[in-house]
Amino acid sequence: MVQPFVDPNDPRAPSQEEWDRLTPEERERVVASLPDSVSYDIVAPEGDQHREAKASTLDALGRFFQKIGRRVYLSSEIAVYYPDQPRFVPDVLAVLDVEPHERSKWLVSTEGKGLDFVMEVHVSGDAAKDHERNIARYAALGIPEYFIFDRARLRLHGRRLHDTKPRTYEAILPQGGRFTSRVLGLDLVLVGSKLRFFHGTAPLEEADELIGRLTTMIDDLFLKRETVERLLEAERAATEAERAAKEAERAA
Repeated sequence: MVQPFVDPNDPRAPSQEEWDRLTPEERERVVASLPDSVSYDIVAPEGDQHREAKASTLDALGRFFQKIGRRVYLSSEIAVYYPDQPRFVPDVLAVLDVEPHERSKWLVSTEGKGLDFVMEVHVSGDAAKDHERNIARYAALGIPEYFIFDRARLRLHGRRLHDTKPRTYEAILPQGGRFTSRVLGLDLVLVGSKLRFFHGTAPLEEADELIGRLTTMIDDLFLKRETVERLLEAERAATEAERAAKEAERAA
């Protein structure tokens, strides 16, 4: 039996073989013993540029997949546990065709599948982690696609699993400045200092754009309402003038 308590210095999920031998009660104890939170040496804060890039990505993708009715779990900085592997905490992750309910961690053995898409946002942290160690790690884990948004240098890098070489990444070459994600069915494009997602020729709408569009619609509605009210008032005034003229005519 696997002990329900883990090494706090190196918390890991059991191997798949060990997991398969556990009873449901033992599995629950193992899951409970795996920490949800992580220390700053694993997830180091990198300021507003780091935070905003992740938030806008999750917002745009979440809005898009909800609109087309596809079940996609999206998260940021959640602890991920592959069987008998060191935990890691991606900046952005996506898993297709699973229930998008809230989770405190992603345990592959419990969920039944690993991550489909990972994106790291690099601002000023450890460049070797994103550009070297993560490439080797994510390929070895079989994560289909890995993107790096270098926010400091305004560059985008994409990797996907090689079609014929197992657990090996190949570079995603941009076409006209677009990096195609087969996993998401979207294109990733740098527009100024922002990372944007495109579905065909249409960019995915972001929260500030949606708010701006709704504000414009509300302003237009108020303008139309005021115009209608002025027209009705003018019509009432004309009717009243006509009535007064007839009264004056009868009096005369």
